Amino acid sequence: MAKDKSRTILITGGAGFIGSNLCEYFLSKSYKVVCLDNFATGYRYNLSDFINNEKFSLIEGDIRKIETCHQAVQGVDYVLHQAALGSVPRSINDPVTTNDVNVSGFLNMLVASRDANVKRFVYAASSSTYGDSVDLPKVEEVIGKPLSPYAITKYVNELYAEIFSRTYGLETIGLRYFNVFGRKQDPNGAYAAVIPKFVMQLMKYESPKINGDGNYSRDFTYIDNVIQMNELAMTTENLEAVNTVYNTAFGERNTLNDLVGYLKTYLAEYDSKIADVRIEYGSNRAGDIPHSLACIDKAKDMLGYNPKFSLQEGLKEALDWYWNNLKINI
Repeated sequence: MAKDKSRTILITGGAGFIGSNLCEYFLSKSYKVVCLDNFATGYRYNLSDFINNEKFSLIEGDIRKIETCHQAVQGVDYVLHQAALGSVPRSINDPVTTNDVNVSGFLNMLVASRDANVKRFVYAASSSTYGDSVDLPKVEEVIGKPLSPYAITKYVNELYAEIFSRTYGLETIGLRYFNVFGRKQDPNGAYAAVIPKFVMQLMKYESPKINGDGNYSRDFTYIDNVIQMNELAMTTENLEAVNTVYNTAFGERNTLNDLVGYLKTYLAEYDSKIADVRIEYGSNRAGDIPHSLACIDKAKDMLGYNPKFSLQEGLKEALDWYWNNLKINI
């Protein structure tokens, strides 16, 4: 794919956790990268390592404005659409804003990409689309009813992408992310993801609070596996592999009790006192699904996906980053 290295990628939400990791990776591969972000949930410091790279450019703007979307896609070959308001609880508290960003903003980006003749539109879908389906593992073609406004928005994204593929010929690929974690993930705020939040609490000797009895399970997915899937989706020349959705996960599930056990064990290697921090339990959270496990056979067969990091391997990498980057704030 050497001929593609001079091409330009637009990464929406590029200052966020996943987006900034994608920016950094593709810059290292000599692509030109345009980042579009309104800094609602992203951070400028996530861009600090490459803000002055001559192949990087930043557009500060909002996907809810169609003019901004048209500006951002000019001269772009590929779009990696990560911009969204995540979090099930946030969507329950404020469904209108979640819908505006995740549905209207998504549609704006599809329209702009279509009009600019973008080669391919790869977007962040979500495992929340499986809703109340109890089948395990989760297979792309079998979903249930959504359990939150957030889940509805991410399913609508898939429906819109399919229509744009069929009606306008825009190549689209959706990546259903399963509980992504890793470096640059924000541990602060009301809607912080569970892993960085628990890490920060343990580093402060505070007791993490698990929703429920800790036996809910998730397919925790390290950021480097997600980067691999984005690259495969963007560059595949197998036309049978486009205009569909793929689970993006490791293909293994761990309970929240397992997770906290790993965190305490690995963090205790940095600070032995962490091993003695107690765990608290609370009520289950509205909109949460009990268990999540991805079948990744489709991604393996169609894209050649080969995830390198299990939860344990990913945690060791992530905790090294957290220890060195968060300790100064504690």
